[in-house]
Amino acid sequence: MNKIAIFFAKGYEEIEALSVVDICRRCNLTIDMVSITEEMQVEGAHGIMVGMDKTFSQVNFEEYDMLVLPGGGGGTKGLEAHQGLMAQVDAFYAAGKYIAAICAAPSIFGHRGILKGKKACCYPSFESHLEGAEVTNGPVEVSGNVITSRGMGTSIPFGLAIAEVFCGADKAEEMAKTIIYK
Repeated sequence: MNKIAIFFAKGYEEIEALSVVDICRRCNLTIDMVSITEEMQVEGAHGIMVGMDKTFSQVNFEEYDMLVLPGGGGGTKGLEAHQGLMAQVDAFYAAGKYIAAICAAPSIFGHRGILKGKKACCYPSFESHLEGAEVTNGPVEVSGNVITSRGMGTSIPFGLAIAEVFCGADKAEEMAKTIIYK
């Protein structure tokens, strides 16, 4: 079974995170919502408190096939400041496991040198942080084991791209029809 971890820091963008969780769970993928604050509820950028499945210290990273970083200005800063999470992002990338980020969060990959020679996209005004990437304005870019997306309005195609990685194009297309996307 494929297993995904999505990480929450105070100030995360609610729709970007929860759309991914919703789509993956509808596709019968296991996706754990993980607090890096060690609290079982994390407040989003718009004051929405969301209950988590686990805290960072409870995660066994060997069980996971993908790490997902939602955006939001405060959330992205919090994620990038968490040294344990950054070590895992680097380890997953080096091992060829999938990593994904949306909105401002792809900047984290740029700062870590992960995007060199890859296509990537992000929230407008963060392009300069995608160091070494071929920056696009596409809604989602899948480049090797790295998936990036632009923001709240692209959270559904971002979630569908993650689902496609683990469930295939037919299942992702079926899910898009089920949720009345395009």
